[in-house]
Amino acid sequence: MKRSIFLFIWAAMTLPVFAQSRAAAASVSARSFVAGTVYEDLNRNGRRDRKEKGVAGVAVSNGTDVALTDASGKYRLPADDDLIVFVIKPTGYRTALDTFNLSQSYYLHKPAGSPDSFYKGVKPTGALPASVDFALYKYDEPETFAALLFGDTQPYNEQELEYLQRGVIAEAQQVREAAFGITLGDLVGDRLDLHQPYKQAIRQMGIPWYNVMGNHDMNYEATEDRLSDESFEAHLGPNNYAFNYGKAHFIVLDDILYPHPLTGKGYWGGLREDQLAFVKNDLACVPHDRLIVVSMHIPLIDPGNGAAFRDADRQALYELLKDYPDVLFLSAHTHIQMQHVIGKKQGINREKPIHEYNVGTSCGDWFSGILNDKGIPVSTMRDGTPAGYAFLRIDGNRYVLDYKALGKPDDYQIALYHPKVVPFRRSTSASVYADFFMGSPEDMVEYRIDDGAWMKMQRAEEFDPAYYRYVQDWDYLERLVPGRRPSNPVICSHLWKVRIPAALPVGEHRIEVRAKDRFGRTHTAGSAYRIEEQP
Repeated sequence: MKRSIFLFIWAAMTLPVFAQSRAAAASVSARSFVAGTVYEDLNRNGRRDRKEKGVAGVAVSNGTDVALTDASGKYRLPADDDLIVFVIKPTGYRTALDTFNLSQSYYLHKPAGSPDSFYKGVKPTGALPASVDFALYKYDEPETFAALLFGDTQPYNEQELEYLQRGVIAEAQQVREAAFGITLGDLVGDRLDLHQPYKQAIRQMGIPWYNVMGNHDMNYEATEDRLSDESFEAHLGPNNYAFNYGKAHFIVLDDILYPHPLTGKGYWGGLREDQLAFVKNDLACVPHDRLIVVSMHIPLIDPGNGAAFRDADRQALYELLKDYPDVLFLSAHTHIQMQHVIGKKQGINREKPIHEYNVGTSCGDWFSGILNDKGIPVSTMRDGTPAGYAFLRIDGNRYVLDYKALGKPDDYQIALYHPKVVPFRRSTSASVYADFFMGSPEDMVEYRIDDGAWMKMQRAEEFDPAYYRYVQDWDYLERLVPGRRPSNPVICSHLWKVRIPAALPVGEHRIEVRAKDRFGRTHTAGSAYRIEEQP
């Protein structure tokens, strides 16, 4: 539902309206409403039976306004003919899941259905029911848990969907620790008819799954932003919503403005006023000691000049979150991996900086490159990050992040690149490079040779040399091979280097590299090279 800003929060017992002017109150009286009950479904039959009581203090939203249920579990919200009303899952409860493990925490109301389009949207829903009820199931929810994070899965055809299933999903579904998963947009690549097969694929994960809308998930036939999500809504539900788990509060936002508000062509990262109003009204129900995790597709901070996201909307989000010390933004979209810290140095007046993790993509470099031993494209990203997925591990309101390279051991966090042999005591421009996939400019990376002293490596704003060579090797092929040429390299934000020592004794020497991440953990990698007399 997309509408004007309207703060509408009901108190637990008598449901008064807060922060309303007389004009706003008059506007409310002229509009229709959606009402219902949030209840504990004791027998799990999906309908409210006589003995099943309502749950008080649960947040329910129409996409802009937020109401808290009263002592009987009842809520009431403004409604129109383009409505998605949803319950914001409270801590200690589960919502019903459909056969694809997607939350059934919402109700679509579009009496006339979606506008006609090549990709079909929501079918006509008919009149609004007298009561739109939501079932909850009591659950002993831990404060320590993990979530799986997929960057863009983005299959453009059935073959790439098969790659996704046999690659990332086949590996990640073996993980037993995750409470739920999130795909951070671009679930598919413009083929919106693949949303249904995507759901069938993600069902194999066997855990509740949440989805973010990406720019390749929207209907490009739409002439205004509020209609670009109609097919997404039909298959996947709301694209702006929230839920709680443990002491963390998750907000999911569609941050693609389409068509571009200034040029009318393409898209722009940003948020509409009704979306910002939803964030404001939602946070009004969230204690300040909670970890806030905001999942979007387009990053707030991009690797270029920052013009990919509307400045005013970025600043508005920062302002809305000013009273929350612990804030994590998750994004994807770039097909590289980055870490950003936004605090006083970046002009934001907050004691504890905001952290944005731009997650590496599960399709990697759009399913490109040579095929591995399973016949799946290696698809290394343009900055040298392997295709894979991430873990968000939360304990109370604290978190750590890990990246899992597809097909590699869990501790594969640093890739080394260097010559295999260098001449003894001869000048060389060759270097040892360390690509620390989860690294950021604030991290320290060190090296040592054999059992020598640890010394700092220098951060390098360059192409990852291993990826650069990979692309060059492809271009030097004399015959075509299965697969598609990788994309050209881009500057890597997590690369360090040091000139390789050549003045050591002739023979083999051991290289060790260690990196300390933002969470205080140390990651290591090792390799070896030889020093030989020049012929």
